[in-house]
Amino acid sequence: MQILENRDQWLAAFREGWLAHLQTTGEYNWKLYQRPRNSTAPAGPGVDLRNSRLMLISSAGGYLSDSQPPFDAASLLGDYAIRVFPSSIPLRDLAFAHEHYDHTAVNEDPQVLIPLRHLDNMVAAGAVGELSPSMVSFMGYQPDATRVVDETIPLILKVAQAEQVQAALLVPS
Repeated sequence: MQILENRDQWLAAFREGWLAHLQTTGEYNWKLYQRPRNSTAPAGPGVDLRNSRLMLISSAGGYLSDSQPPFDAASLLGDYAIRVFPSSIPLRDLAFAHEHYDHTAVNEDPQVLIPLRHLDNMVAAGAVGELSPSMVSFMGYQPDATRVVDETIPLILKVAQAEQVQAALLVPS
């Protein structure tokens, strides 16, 4: 199963429509953007969360303010990198670099987009086996779906495989 069906057609429409307009005018025109549409949703077998190692993945653009560079939130084309940090991190050590959502709620309570302490409670209650040692964050503004498939997803998979996770929770921003 392909993560991005009709990749070549999607990329051509992206380049000739939305991206060409952005490069010509410097303006976003989301009416020109064609969201990828798959006929089959990528899926895998179900897992018993009570016996699984879960990795939190967030598109909030979170990073460690004292040791990691922020995402390039001002980039018109997005930032396709990831940041990895310990799941045990105090939430006060996080900052957020993402210009495509309102930060009011996450500034008041980072758990709205990085629910690590809630997940700790689920582990304590037996609903989740354990959290992976690390979590992954990326900046969710990534308009080029081919770059997500070619760059962002492989980076996330590498971390997930290294930490032997059986399940992931994606919290979109």
